[in-house]
Amino acid sequence: MARVFSGVQPTGDMHLGGYLGAFRHWAADQHEHDSFFCVVDLHALTVEQDPAELRERILSTARVLLALGLDPDVCTLFLQSHVQEHTGLAWLMECVAGFGELRRMTQFKDKSAGQESVSAGLFTYPALMAADILLYDTDRVPVGDDQRQHLELCRDLAQRFNHRYGETFVVPEASIPRVGARIMDLQEPTRKMSKSVESPQGTVLVLDEPAVIERKVKRAVTDTGTDVRYDPVHKPGVSNLLEILGAATGRSPSEVADSYTGAGYGQLKSDVAEAVVELLAPVRERYAELSADPAGVAAILAKGAAKASDVAAATFARAKEAVGLVPPQGGRR
Repeated sequence: MARVFSGVQPTGDMHLGGYLGAFRHWAADQHEHDSFFCVVDLHALTVEQDPAELRERILSTARVLLALGLDPDVCTLFLQSHVQEHTGLAWLMECVAGFGELRRMTQFKDKSAGQESVSAGLFTYPALMAADILLYDTDRVPVGDDQRQHLELCRDLAQRFNHRYGETFVVPEASIPRVGARIMDLQEPTRKMSKSVESPQGTVLVLDEPAVIERKVKRAVTDTGTDVRYDPVHKPGVSNLLEILGAATGRSPSEVADSYTGAGYGQLKSDVAEAVVELLAPVRERYAELSADPAGVAAILAKGAAKASDVAAATFARAKEAVGLVPPQGGRR
């Protein structure tokens, strides 16, 4: 099987858009590929964090991924900071990358715009991202448009390293993620649902209680007129609800719309709320079980880190030898 690597930052509560658009496909893809899934907690440090809150978000993200269906007996799930080779190889990548390359990264320019001060980590984190990928001899990386530039840099660094020091790294290919639903904000249906924007009533979290989900959906913005049809340009609010209901029930939005001939927005909202509550019920239940068993979650993450470390250590040793570093004696890495 091809090896696939994907990572997610512990940015906060996961939402319905991320689940339907990406994460539930991780659970399906783990059975088709040799999958390494990583909570990239070191990347979160590029901005100032409250240590206690960060620690809880890291563990919560791991629990949610497990609750969404990642199977530690099938895939490798671990925390980035538990595998020391990530930071070691990141330094080698920084020494291969050019200042101009990192300065041209669109995300750095966007995130640093208007800031009086930014961390050096924010500038160099594409090198850490390259290390994340290259450590695992990754064949394919599912990336959206926002990360495509970073993957191209990763490929450039791998090829440059191989050219300078001999064949060391697998050069990964971009993989178009499995097509998922494009879920928009319930209050601003022309904008993607996102935890990073201040629209709590427009964002359904995967751990929201049923009453909260129902309230958010029933207060969703709709459109002028009363007809239910899938038309994202002219009826973005209704189309978003149809997209959600279709994704939750395994139908296309247009197919869903056909079943509402003569029905109004009220019925559509009720059905969407019911379907989302049913979809997320097992996730909340599994998350509660995992929260009640912190030792069990820790054991899962330790198992994943041990497996990841075995692969990463071999790759890092290969890279260190290639650049001329002297290997440690006595069995130490």
